[in-house]
Amino acid sequence: MSRMLTVFRRELASYFNTPLAYVFIIIFLFLTGIFTFYLGNFFGRGQADLKPFFSFHPWLYLFLVPAIAMRLWAEERKSGSIELLLTLPISLADAVLGKFLAAWAFTAIALACTFPMWLTVAYLGDPDHGVIVAGYLGSLLMAGGYLAIGSAVSSLSKNQVIAFVITVVVCFLFTVSGAPIVLDAFTAWAPQRVVDIVASLSFLTHFEAITNGVLDLRDIFYFVSMIGFWLFANLVLVDARKAA
Repeated sequence: MSRMLTVFRRELASYFNTPLAYVFIIIFLFLTGIFTFYLGNFFGRGQADLKPFFSFHPWLYLFLVPAIAMRLWAEERKSGSIELLLTLPISLADAVLGKFLAAWAFTAIALACTFPMWLTVAYLGDPDHGVIVAGYLGSLLMAGGYLAIGSAVSSLSKNQVIAFVITVVVCFLFTVSGAPIVLDAFTAWAPQRVVDIVASLSFLTHFEAITNGVLDLRDIFYFVSMIGFWLFANLVLVDARKAA
C-alpha cells in the first residue's frame, strides 16, 4: 500500500507541476457553466436542480478525461522512463493502481471545484440534495470508467494523440451502446438477449439512473466492474510490454 501511495503522490504532484492541471480545470469549469446555464436553459426551466449540469457530463468527459488519461503510460513509454519505473521496488499492480488513482483524484478535484453551482441552486430554491449527491457520485464513477479505459489504451502507444483518439472512440461506443440507433442495428439480426447485453454496457444508461437519485447497486457495480476490468487489462498490457 505504501508503494502504491508513493506512485499516487508522484503522479498527482506531476499534474500540478505543469499547466495541464490548471488548463483542464479552467476549461472544465467554463464548459460546465456554459452547458448548464445557457445550453441547459437553467433559468428558463424554473426548477432549482442540477439536472442540466449532470446531463452534459458524459459528453464533457468523453473528450476531457481522455486528455488526462492519454499521458498516463504513453508519456512514460515515449520518454523511456517506463523502464526506470518498472525497475523500482514496486509491483506492477502498485504502478497501475497508483497512476490511475492519481488521475481519478485529479478529476475529483476538478469536479469539486463545481461546488459553487450546488450553492447557487440551494440559494435559488429548495433542491433535493440527495439527488445532487447521487449525481456527483455517478459523475465520479463514470469519470473513473473513462479513465480506466484511457489508462489501458495509453499503455498501447507511445503517441499521446493516438492514445487520445482511440480512447475517445472506445468511450463513445460504451456511452451510446444503449441508444436506440445502436440497439436498432442489433435488433434486426441479433437475439433479444444480445440486444439486452449491448444495452447494459451503456455508460449513459447507468449514469442517468444514478443522477435520477436511484442508487441501484447494479449501476454502481457496473462502473466498479468496468474500472476493475480495464485496470486488469492495463496490468496485462503493461506486463506484456515489459516481457517484450
